[in-house]
Amino acid sequence: MTTGKINVSVENIFPLIKKFLYSDHEIFLRELISNGTDATLKLKHLISIGEAKVEFGNPVIEIKIDKEGKKIHIIDQGLGMTADEVEKYINQVAFSGAEEFLDKYKDSAKDSGIIGHFGLGFYSAFMVAEKVEIITKSYKDEPAAHWTCDGSPEFTLEPADKTSRGTEIILHIAEDSLEFLEDSKISGLLNKYNKFMPIPIKFGTRTETLPKPEDAPEDYVNETIEVDNIINNPNPAWTKQPTELSDEDYKNFYRELYPMQFEDPLFNIHLNVDYPFNLTGILYFPKLGSDMQIQKDKIQLYQNQVYVTDNVEGIVPEFLTMLKGVIDSPDIPLNVSRSGLQADGAVKKISNYITRKVADKLKALFNENRADFEEKWNDIKIVLEYGMLSEDKFYEKAGAFFLYPTVDDTYFTLEELKEKLKENQTDKDGKLVVLYAGNKDAQHSYIQTAKEKGYEVLLLDSPIISHLIQKIEGDNKDVTFVRVDSDHIDNLIKKDENTISKLSDEEKETLKTSLEAYIPKAYSVQLEAMDSQAAPFIITQPEFMRRMKEMSQSGGGGMFGMGNMPEMYNLIVNTNSDLATSILNTEDKTHQEHLVKQALDLAKLSQNLLKGEALTAFVKRSFEMIK
Repeated sequence: MTTGKINVSVENIFPLIKKFLYSDHEIFLRELISNGTDATLKLKHLISIGEAKVEFGNPVIEIKIDKEGKKIHIIDQGLGMTADEVEKYINQVAFSGAEEFLDKYKDSAKDSGIIGHFGLGFYSAFMVAEKVEIITKSYKDEPAAHWTCDGSPEFTLEPADKTSRGTEIILHIAEDSLEFLEDSKISGLLNKYNKFMPIPIKFGTRTETLPKPEDAPEDYVNETIEVDNIINNPNPAWTKQPTELSDEDYKNFYRELYPMQFEDPLFNIHLNVDYPFNLTGILYFPKLGSDMQIQKDKIQLYQNQVYVTDNVEGIVPEFLTMLKGVIDSPDIPLNVSRSGLQADGAVKKISNYITRKVADKLKALFNENRADFEEKWNDIKIVLEYGMLSEDKFYEKAGAFFLYPTVDDTYFTLEELKEKLKENQTDKDGKLVVLYAGNKDAQHSYIQTAKEKGYEVLLLDSPIISHLIQKIEGDNKDVTFVRVDSDHIDNLIKKDENTISKLSDEEKETLKTSLEAYIPKAYSVQLEAMDSQAAPFIITQPEFMRRMKEMSQSGGGGMFGMGNMPEMYNLIVNTNSDLATSILNTEDKTHQEHLVKQALDLAKLSQNLLKGEALTAFVKRSFEMIK
């Protein structure tokens, strides 16, 4: 037996490991299983190139809990180590990694995330254990070795009587970490971190019922047997080629990732690239609707099938963090800060690749089955709108498949829309006016008025649409978007013809003075000559002010404090209506006031602006008038 002292300059490094990695205690299991997996895969490689003359067999990594002895055993059937290799890799290399980690991250270790990159994987055992043993036998024909360390820089190394190849790590669990001796705790960690590790992981056994033989008698009782409980899927869908997978395989994998998700995804995007970086994965579009408050952090990041995190910000373009799925890449630097990630060249390339791949898939889906794509539009549009706003590369490609739905459930691309509208909706200045509604029910009367003119009305109802149409207008100088309730219809699309007013200029001034006596200051009164059959009073919200306010409320907009500004409305009064003439000619001021208030309330009602006390007064007044 030899004893020694690990050459370490940091005094009491084990308490430091425990203290600085406190929030990450549970990752000890992931790190130790990862080491066992590496040892097994390395052996497989050495056998394949003829360097190791042994049988690979069907190795597993086994986790055993000895609750009474307060021990956890992690056993692999990989390379194993000789005594010299234990001295080198455990006492020197791994420990220097631990020192480097603490030196670099002792002020921010809790935020640094992954520690395996520093060779600290093995020493993470001391976060939960007061003593650690390694019993290991190399695939080479050399004696087994037994290493023991009690959490101080001192260790013992002696021969062991182990006869089978591989390594067993025994953790003597510390009093403050006894929770890790519970089956449910370990099972939860294995399911979280090791669900898709490439080597089968055994944790206990389970009962399996044998199938009933064909010639069994009626009173036959099915036999049960105990089988190894393998907790992982070593060959998950993303490690396979798309040609090997059916639609049902993709759906089954989605259910495996999200067992509590009961709706199938709309479609998936398979990522597979090996140059200039390695990346595999599958992204799924779930049903999203128009809600911006989507649960993010649903894409899982793996490194060689080892779970890392579900916070993929900085790696996946932000607009795609609303998706679900898996990304696996050995090229993502996991030991840097989030801000460092965004500046990393490899990560930028990965992010750009994912953006391009998603855009290409969406274009292919659109071209292959447009009707199906249109059917799914409302469930995916929020992601695409966000992508067009936040990623220029996506914006450039999205024109080919981004859709503009109408209130009648027909869909156009921007180019199709321009072609469709140019004859009827080009104003006298040559500008194409795209009319849209934000709410089909609330703006119903305005939509109907536009349709009576033969105009097409889009339905654009997402919370960020004001930002997006601002961007689209910037890139299409001959196109302007106006909401259908932002002015009366003849002003929305101004043609050459002018409607003549029945009232003289003097009469209009008198009418305006009378109206302003009863109309609240929140409304700007405008007199317009319209068709005599058009509504007498119309409430509109100026496009520019409303849009700026919406943009300010949903982030941005370029105008400080716009989101807190009170709502502003125009009251457009049709001077050719009979009501305008009645108001003008009524000498009874009480009756005049009733007419104005009733007409204003009716206009407010059509804009869903009449509520509370004002609505009660309107109903009461209306009943009085029909007595």
